[in-house]
Amino acid sequence: MINSKTEEKIILGVDPGTQIMGYGVILVVKSKISILQYGVINLKSYSDHKVKLEKIYKRITSLIEEFSPDEMAIEEPFFGKNVQSMLKLGRAQGVAMAAALSKQIPIVEYSAKKIKQSITGNGNASKEQMAAMIIKEYKLEENPEFLDATDALCIALCHHYQQGNNKSQKVSWDKFIIQNPNRIK
Repeated sequence: MINSKTEEKIILGVDPGTQIMGYGVILVVKSKISILQYGVINLKSYSDHKVKLEKIYKRITSLIEEFSPDEMAIEEPFFGKNVQSMLKLGRAQGVAMAAALSKQIPIVEYSAKKIKQSITGNGNASKEQMAAMIIKEYKLEENPEFLDATDALCIALCHHYQQGNNKSQKVSWDKFIIQNPNRIK
């Protein structure tokens, strides 16, 4: 929760995955948002699912120890056609949540549609559209390999916005289209 003396909060956003898991850490001080770190946990080289879960737990725990987030926001799983993939994704999400729970960090889940709506104003926006909006807003380095990392930042920002904070800092989708006609596909 926001400390009443300093009015600051650190939010860890997690985009769960069994091949690539994105994470993003933001600092909110009064009405200013700063990005502390974002990246991915690349799990593609591991074939054993238990090893992947261990890597997720260790990395999320290390992020928690490094940044001491006040809250974690995570994308909730959605039903796909492949039940096995969904079960593995649910385990990955559960392990990330367990890392936060082991440190008494509150967790909030958001649907993909809610995250996209919160960031772009369009619940059907693509990963690329979401990334383009926050890359421009926060002057981040553009790197297509980090779409899961920018998704995680969007999850953290969504959590902040859903608490009724900083609505004016949100980039409007209409404004973005006008300023970037060549980036719309």
